[in-house]
Amino acid sequence: MFRMLLGILISIMLIGSIEAEISPILLPPEFETHRESSSDPNLEGNIDWRTIEPGETLILGELRGPGIINHIWTTTRSDDPFFARSLVIRIYWDGAERPSVVSPLGDFFGVGHAAQADFSSIPVATSSFGRSRNCYWEMPFRESARVTVTNESDRYLTQLFYFYLDWQKVESLPEDVLYFHAKYHQEFPAKPGPYTILEATGTGKYLGTVYSAQQVETGWFGEGDDRFYIDGEEKPRLVGTGTEDYFGDAWGFRKFSRPYHGVSLWEGYFPGDRNTAYRWHLRDPIAFSKSLRFEIEHKGSVFTDDWEVVEGFIDRPDWISSVAFWCQTPPVGLESNLPPASERIAPYRILMASETVIAATPAGAMAITPTSVSFSPGDEDGEIVFDFELDEPGRYQINAYISHSIFGGVYQPFLNGHRLGEP
Repeated sequence: MFRMLLGILISIMLIGSIEAEISPILLPPEFETHRESSSDPNLEGNIDWRTIEPGETLILGELRGPGIINHIWTTTRSDDPFFARSLVIRIYWDGAERPSVVSPLGDFFGVGHAAQADFSSIPVATSSFGRSRNCYWEMPFRESARVTVTNESDRYLTQLFYFYLDWQKVESLPEDVLYFHAKYHQEFPAKPGPYTILEATGTGKYLGTVYSAQQVETGWFGEGDDRFYIDGEEKPRLVGTGTEDYFGDAWGFRKFSRPYHGVSLWEGYFPGDRNTAYRWHLRDPIAFSKSLRFEIEHKGSVFTDDWEVVEGFIDRPDWISSVAFWCQTPPVGLESNLPPASERIAPYRILMASETVIAATPAGAMAITPTSVSFSPGDEDGEIVFDFELDEPGRYQINAYISHSIFGGVYQPFLNGHRLGEP
């Protein structure tokens, strides 16, 4: 009798274990699948994009709940070299007047400074030289969701904006469901004292960080510690050991991407260099019942150009920006206005290639439009020179935006006759 009973119990336990391992993807659906997109209303057509005039807002979707947004994809064509900071995504929950998501498009998708770079992680990924952006955050809403993108450039038209907005219509959501939030912040330059990434009130979980720094001095910006103050505590409950440590790296930064942490953009240690790191707390969310304050020191070292130490551990006045990602209840409306688009980037002097003095060999291989210059010499001896002058002597960084093409070739850049890097 005892042996039979024991055998039955073991069988039940094994069956239960097998059932628990079945993935939800193999169970019958409890939702309807929906999509908003930029597709041509004419199913036989191919005008699958939208244009966004300067100052115009494009509505990606106005959704009736209950539902869950689970995928957003975009790609863009614009003459604005900094469109990823000029375009701003906002998401409004349940008819709220103020958004719960406010961020420049590029930062929301994991790369700061309006730069374009490839990386791969669990909730966010980019490809096609950074031109294709995907996110898979789960964003539940009970009554409605409104998703918009605004072109806040005062000069540039967004010629082509493609998008998918995928979501699920469900019968109901739990009463205590947490709403998705994302908030952009910047300090150009960083103020003395720790940099605040987020201050939130409510009940929720902190989900992740995108952190960008543009260096204004030679050296290392990442010696600052991360600190989480939870539910009004005077002392931080969570304290880190260094900026790169919080982002899961060690002994400085270099470009890499992992499922939950990485450096999506890394240019170096010199003035003007741009860097972005990300950290997702999907496996280790930071819970709070009343409030959360997350800050990070912006301490580091300063070197001369000959790598002699000037200071070893001080507040650096780098240009810092961030996006905080979290979910909470009740949902809160954030300040909708960001600094003007021109103040979200360094004070670059923008020269259209077509506005410089150009010499090409052979000259007939060059074609000029108001916004671009193309050069197709057809052999290895082709050369094109862009001549321009600076207003005053100083130290400068030059960045060139070069288009991608299946007809492109290998090129070697020079500056004042000096070879720059490798072909």
